[in-house]
Amino acid sequence: MADTIADLLHANLLEVFNERDDAARQAAGARIYAEDIVWTDDDGVSRGRAALDARAVALQAKLGDLQFVADGPAYQTLGAGVLAFHLVAPGSDEPVVSGLDVAIVRSDVIVELYTVLTKPPG
Repeated sequence: MADTIADLLHANLLEVFNERDDAARQAAGARIYAEDIVWTDDDGVSRGRAALDARAVALQAKLGDLQFVADGPAYQTLGAGVLAFHLVAPGSDEPVVSGLDVAIVRSDVIVELYTVLTKPPG
């Protein structure tokens, strides 16, 4: 059974951007992203799973032990969905950063991903 758009958004946040194990993160990416995924955020545009994975690893290195958590449910419509998130320190509920992930989905995988910060760092 194919993942729902909400499932894909949660997997993106928790199984890719929170996952520090390379093999597990890459397996999740292969399941939820199109080969030619395009991810756009304030730092630029990445094209392809390998580029997205490399940026996720670089982001994790900068974040240290901070973790992403969903801020409420994912919302979806035909071919698109959105999930709000926070970046928090272990044991804290206070967001360091907050934002939204917006996904465009075709053939049961994310083909475009946009990350919009609603509470930027600092």
